[in-house]
Amino acid sequence: MNNEFLRHSLNINRRTFLSSASIGIGSLALGSLLVPDLFSGKKEDDEALPFGVTHFAPKAKRVIYLFQSGAPSQLELFDYKPLLRKMQGTELPPSVRNGQRLTGMTASQIRSMHTEAINHDPAVSFFQTGNQQPGRPAMGSWLSYGLGSENKNLPAFCVLLSRGPGDIQPLASRNWGNGFLDSIHQGVHLQSGKDPVLYLQNPPGTDKQSRGKMLEHIASLNRIQEEEFGDPEITARIAQYEMAYRMQTSVPEVMNFSDEPESSFKLYGPDSLQPGTFAANCLLARRLSERGVRFIQLYHMGWDAHQDLPDRTRNFTKNVDQASAALIQDLKNRGMLDETLVIWGGEFGRTNYCQGEFKTATYGRDHHPRCFSIWMAGGGVKPGIVYGETDELGYNIIKDPVHVHDFQATVLNLFGYDHEKLIYKHQGRRYRLTDVSGHVVKGILT
Repeated sequence: MNNEFLRHSLNINRRTFLSSASIGIGSLALGSLLVPDLFSGKKEDDEALPFGVTHFAPKAKRVIYLFQSGAPSQLELFDYKPLLRKMQGTELPPSVRNGQRLTGMTASQIRSMHTEAINHDPAVSFFQTGNQQPGRPAMGSWLSYGLGSENKNLPAFCVLLSRGPGDIQPLASRNWGNGFLDSIHQGVHLQSGKDPVLYLQNPPGTDKQSRGKMLEHIASLNRIQEEEFGDPEITARIAQYEMAYRMQTSVPEVMNFSDEPESSFKLYGPDSLQPGTFAANCLLARRLSERGVRFIQLYHMGWDAHQDLPDRTRNFTKNVDQASAALIQDLKNRGMLDETLVIWGGEFGRTNYCQGEFKTATYGRDHHPRCFSIWMAGGGVKPGIVYGETDELGYNIIKDPVHVHDFQATVLNLFGYDHEKLIYKHQGRRYRLTDVSGHVVKGILT
């Protein structure tokens, strides 16, 4: 009994307690008291699908999400309003604002996107997880949970970070976290340095063969524990060790651009030769995509522009335009665009009025959740259309509003999932990416 492993195995757990507390009708009664809906036969339970099976035929197989962290100004990029130029230097009519809240800073080709958050961190979290509070699974984790990976040697959900020339808003790793889903579904951050995934390589003095044998022994011990306790996290840990072992070969291969033709670097631009840039990450996203990674999340940081917005917008568009267009063209050239959904956009928009002292060359814009623009391409989305409309001053939506949960429901629909049925039961509640709302935006679907 001095053996720690044997001592721990004798610890009673909930499953052991419930199975031995009583028998027959007593067990059923106890179970119904502890979990009231245990025998209710909920419709949601009947609709639960096996891993990797969709509710209907999908139009997309993978996502490349080019998230522009910091919130690009839709008025300078997508939603041109001639009246704004005409009224430049005048006050915003009170009838337009209509008492809507402003941030403290102001107080001292979906064009009709709107959100609920007015500050960066909760707004990014809302887009990525469907909730402003931390702790929920990311969208990529939900798709990993539903579909898994097409490549057993790479994660289903990969994350890439790049920095632009503007003010950097910090990003928390929980934005690509698995939340209450098994940890095998968390996003894996691929870095641009010598070690793309931290602690992936063998320590000095350990070769691949001895590492493999060690993992086999660890897995055998973990399986004993899994059989005893039935904890799914033990199974996830086994899978993570095995995936890390395979990634020792697959990750360096996918991040080595030496097999790329010169035409690729011309297409994506000279920055694609510099690891960690937006252009290099777009090229890497294509490489990951063609190797079967389901969800590739690119965060490009620095779009926040409370001042010097004209100059910053010019610098940022130079930073991202060529590579974004190149990614679409590259996927199309390779016959992958029809089954790859590409998304471009930030966490909210910018105000139609200027922030701070008004100067035509250096004005800024504040946060604006009421309306903003994103664009989508490939993967079952109609090409060459504009959906939604804002008023003549670009302040409010006047046609076809699209809430963040509508956007998320639409993405899941493209992958063959009814967002109301892709659920995970946690602590007695059935959770989903879209929380308790969301409608599919059918007008943008092919």
